[in-house]
Amino acid sequence: MKKQLMALFFGSALLLGACGGGEETTEPADEAPVENPGGEEAEESTVDAEAVVNQNCTSCHGENLEGAGNFPALNDVGSRLSEEEIREIIDEGQGSMPPDIIEGEEADAVAQWLSEQQ
Repeated sequence: MKKQLMALFFGSALLLGACGGGEETTEPADEAPVENPGGEEAEESTVDAEAVVNQNCTSCHGENLEGAGNFPALNDVGSRLSEEEIREIIDEGQGSMPPDIIEGEEADAVAQWLSEQQ
């Protein structure tokens, strides 16, 4: 009986620990937004585009983005497509690639990063 009770206790502790505290992190309020010379707020991307690519693209396009099977190489995609064309493919999909694998700010950052791969 004690073993069952201990197993239940440790199982519950693991489950509750895995759920986390649900804390939301916020940026300090004392940081002023960066402004560009035109007076508009400059948007700085905090997205690590290369990490997003590694998480979402390498399983089909290969570890070094060299392409695999029917999936095209992305390691030089910037020499073939513009940032806007890359973003359109991310949004709409192409061939066997479904649309919206990456969305929003991540998609913008990935399109920019891929357009620099030449």
